[in-house]
Amino acid sequence: VLAYIGAVVLLGVPVLLAELSLGRSTRRGPVGAYMAAGMPGGRLLGWGFFAVVAAASAYYTNALGWVLFHALAQATSLAGLGDPGVAPAAILPPQEGIDLTSLGLQTACSATVIAACVVILLRGLRRGIERASRILMPVLLVCILLLVVRSLTLPGAWAGVHWYILKFDLAAMTPGVLMAALGQAFFSLSLGGTFMVVYGSYTASDTPLRPQALGTAFGDLLAGLLAGLAILPAVIALGLKPDSGPALLFETLPRVFATIPGGGIFGLIFYAGLLGAAYLSILGALEVLVVGLTDNTNLSRRQAILAVAILVFLLAFPSMINMRIFVPWDLTFGSGMQTLGGLIAVVAVGWFLPRKTVMEQLGADASPRGIAMLYAWLRYVVPLVILLLAAWWLRTDVLPFFGF
Repeated sequence: VLAYIGAVVLLGVPVLLAELSLGRSTRRGPVGAYMAAGMPGGRLLGWGFFAVVAAASAYYTNALGWVLFHALAQATSLAGLGDPGVAPAAILPPQEGIDLTSLGLQTACSATVIAACVVILLRGLRRGIERASRILMPVLLVCILLLVVRSLTLPGAWAGVHWYILKFDLAAMTPGVLMAALGQAFFSLSLGGTFMVVYGSYTASDTPLRPQALGTAFGDLLAGLLAGLAILPAVIALGLKPDSGPALLFETLPRVFATIPGGGIFGLIFYAGLLGAAYLSILGALEVLVVGLTDNTNLSRRQAILAVAILVFLLAFPSMINMRIFVPWDLTFGSGMQTLGGLIAVVAVGWFLPRKTVMEQLGADASPRGIAMLYAWLRYVVPLVILLLAAWWLRTDVLPFFGF
């Protein structure tokens, strides 16, 4: 938890400011923003980001389909319309080989997710995504709070709270853990040199970026910590292993909901809330792709949305096959590339955009000394820390894994 909080505050907020500044100062999406910033090979770099976002959106659409399936399973179970113990294996891809039932379910759920995104995207960023956010975010907060209350009222839950928040082991702060915390921070803040560049390009010139970035980071931290309180105390209280990733969401948690009183209702609340949060994330990712096409081709917005929907749907198939494909796809195009993308965005803002432009974006209304310190932190400290941490991780974790 401490590593994640530190990553959000010390690195996430500056990178978020950099991406918003890059987008607003250039008024372009990622494909055009890096070229406008004067980075060598900026256009090629932007299209590289486009490809990464497309690949990431594809596997993320699959994962969102899993959540949709579990939410529907909980709903039909409560309504007495289906088997109350829907196995996660019904939709999760196998560890190896191929399962046609899983593939069919994933295809149907992913297609449903993409179709729902198309409906909102056709209404545009402000009319579609922002309206969806205003409706879903309060609902998500209520869902999380209900789950926190239920989790903390289980016998033995406070042992889980101690494990989650108060337990600190310095020896556990390995390069792998720190890189995972950094990747999670970038993922949860939607960093990576793409999403927030697009949102920055839509941000009004007179909107202060610092309060916006701090508010986003605070909300992200609060939601993340509350989500942990909603899940981990219950897992520990029931004597289950606090796994991470798909194993936690689709294997451990269904066992939790099957055990606790009222678990069916709280399971539905959890998966419905998770579905809403993930839906907003995939909308942002697809908007990046749409803007990339409309800014740099002759396609209309409607044509670009259709092209993106088809592209993402086709790219989703490889990661549907099995976990031996899904997990590396996730690590490569998820937190890994998002961390690299955030680093590139910081370099673009700190080393290629004119200093005067960056200072104006960071806050002409603030004290010159404070903004100068923030600029120096963004220009020197953030890239150096990310590079050193990545080098440490490669030396201690990655190279030994491959026998070097």
